[in-house]
Amino acid sequence: MQAQPAHDVTALLRAWTGGDEKALDKFLPVLYEELRRTARAYMRRERSEHTLQTTALVNEVFLRLVDIHRVHFLTVAAQLMRRILVDHARRRGYRKRGGAERPVLLDESAIVSPGRSSHFVVLDDALNALGKRDARKAKVVEMKFFGGLSVEETAAALKVSPQTVLRDWSMAKAWLRREMTQAGYE
Repeated sequence: MQAQPAHDVTALLRAWTGGDEKALDKFLPVLYEELRRTARAYMRRERSEHTLQTTALVNEVFLRLVDIHRVHFLTVAAQLMRRILVDHARRRGYRKRGGAERPVLLDESAIVSPGRSSHFVVLDDALNALGKRDARKAKVVEMKFFGGLSVEETAAALKVSPQTVLRDWSMAKAWLRREMTQAGYE
């Protein structure tokens, strides 16, 4: 992969933070390759018997970034997990296999099992509809359900009080439950 000019990376990052979700899909591979390129350059300057590999160095950078920016990272991770789960369910042809599956409860952790994938698509559709009505409530669900963030972490990420998160969470769950019931998933 050819190195991406820094201004393109910056433009993608700005577009994503401005709400363009597709920019994140373009940004992450570019960022990863840039980090690998930088790590390879550093590793060439290390002694030959150095045991750390390029990939391990990049992974360590990500881990330390997570420590520094944990809530922001978890927010991004929640968005990515949601996309991956929904994309996986869509690829599996969820409508054909939905039969006797147990519904996804919003109080459960977002552990994926093959028997629940179709409900992620219905949940995603309902969550997108909620996002059009109330973006913050949709973000609360995304962060708590898909990202596993606590009430306090969600509040910090959204710059609201924990009480607001609890209220949004409760209202969003009721709204999504109604939407999913209307879609045939009780």
